[in-house]
Amino acid sequence: MERSSATSSREKLFKVLVIGNLGAGKSSIIRRYVKKCFNEQYKGSIGVDFALKTVEWDAKTVVRLQLWDIAGQETYKSLSRVYYKCAMGAVVVFDITESSSLEGALEWKRDLDSKVCLNSGRPIPAILLANKCDLKERDKDLVSSLDSFCKDNNFLAWFETSAKDNINIDEAGAFLVKQMMLCDTSPSDEEDHRDRIKVSHTPEQSESQSACC
Repeated sequence: MERSSATSSREKLFKVLVIGNLGAGKSSIIRRYVKKCFNEQYKGSIGVDFALKTVEWDAKTVVRLQLWDIAGQETYKSLSRVYYKCAMGAVVVFDITESSSLEGALEWKRDLDSKVCLNSGRPIPAILLANKCDLKERDKDLVSSLDSFCKDNNFLAWFETSAKDNINIDEAGAFLVKQMMLCDTSPSDEEDHRDRIKVSHTPEQSESQSACC
């Protein structure tokens, strides 16, 4: 959605889904991204929560993100088609200390791809967050498999994140915004963009990598 002002500035509004199993850290990631804080007390989402993030993308563009925090309980998947409607991007979160959490992320991604897509028929831009990387139980073998996992399952990138320690939260958000902007403004170039994919970001790998939808 776009509107112009007398000064030629523009605003874009994107609906972004934040999905994954219960306890993966979705709400904490949103709180860190939007409010720049972390709450030690965990409270699972019920149904769907909403948050708004404003990004000054460039001198002429303001991007407003409507973040939909969808509860991770299995019962809410039956309502996912309603929640997913009109989404332009997705963040799929799993707990890097729990290998079974990655299987849950895959189920959510398959559900997402079956119910929403771009006008071209391609999957909406989606990134994978391997959350809780600050914990010592971090599964290094699991991390080493994520490049191929993302390539096989149409994730544009993955990031190791920590909502608690603020690791890669803003970087992941900026990456997804870039992909949504590309899909929104250059639909005819989607196939060319998709060939340029880098799917790994770890705390030790801070350089910016380019990938497109």
